[in-house]
Amino acid sequence: MTPLRIVFLGSDAIARPLLDFLGAEPAVELAGVFTQPDRPVGRGQHVQSNAIKQWALGRGLPVFQPERLTEEVRQTLLAWRPDLALVMAYGHILRDDFIATARLGTLNFHTSLLPRYRGASPIQTAVACGERETGVTLMRIVRRLDAGPVVDAEKVPVAQLDTALDVEARLAAACVPLVARALPALRRGELPARDQDETAATFCRKLVKEDGVLDFSVPAAELAARINGLFPWPCCSVEINGQPIKLGQADAGPGGDEAVAPGTVLGPDTEGLRVRCGTGILRLRRLQRAGGRMLPAAEFLRGFPVAPGGVLPSRPMPSLLVKR
Repeated sequence: MTPLRIVFLGSDAIARPLLDFLGAEPAVELAGVFTQPDRPVGRGQHVQSNAIKQWALGRGLPVFQPERLTEEVRQTLLAWRPDLALVMAYGHILRDDFIATARLGTLNFHTSLLPRYRGASPIQTAVACGERETGVTLMRIVRRLDAGPVVDAEKVPVAQLDTALDVEARLAAACVPLVARALPALRRGELPARDQDETAATFCRKLVKEDGVLDFSVPAAELAARINGLFPWPCCSVEINGQPIKLGQADAGPGGDEAVAPGTVLGPDTEGLRVRCGTGILRLRRLQRAGGRMLPAAEFLRGFPVAPGGVLPSRPMPSLLVKR
């Protein structure tokens, strides 16, 4: 059986489990990798290759890093004679002629259960909105944002204490059974897909640092979901004792005295620092001061005592969903 020649387009480490599977699959021949150019990273702004380039070079695969997808770039893709192009977290918008270059077309792995959470931050936004289930969708690419026909999806649970980082790792692993189910149909040249329900579509935007604010007048469950969804970036923070404190994990429970103002610190319990909210009690389970490490609440409070009775400042929280 002649293996499928696949070109992969991606720039983020979330695709590593998928690439590990494809690299070991006898029915697949990886023809090469397209990824973003090397960029400055970290505080020192040292130029560094991304995880996908490092993976490809470690296996002797051709790597192409165009700044723009010109016709010359498309000709490079064509010269690799791909049967199929697979895309995940690439960072470029593909033109129609580029999408159609591979013999069997171009498929994309999107980290939500489409049509929900189309856009730039599906993992973070799904967790921040309190979803208890998300997933990866394998779809055909069209020019409209994440609107292509759906081939298949793999669901992933979201637990109350899961952060976006936890869910991202689960979604990365979920790409493997998804592509494993698709390969037999691809080898036969037949891969059915269904149109998305446009009436159910929601859209999430690119996150910014200013999204990490909290309004303690809203229900505690909403705040816990937002804290977990925005970790590790942009990360929610709050001012405590006059210092900005980053929050890495939270949960919520019922209770609270209505006479107590939202944002009032109620003190610690065995799992975290409790804060009165609009409804319910928010428990801050992991905290980090400037220049320090993210710590469990008990350890954090040993070095940074927080007295009950103080009121944490609230800020209006920008919506993470946008209208299209």
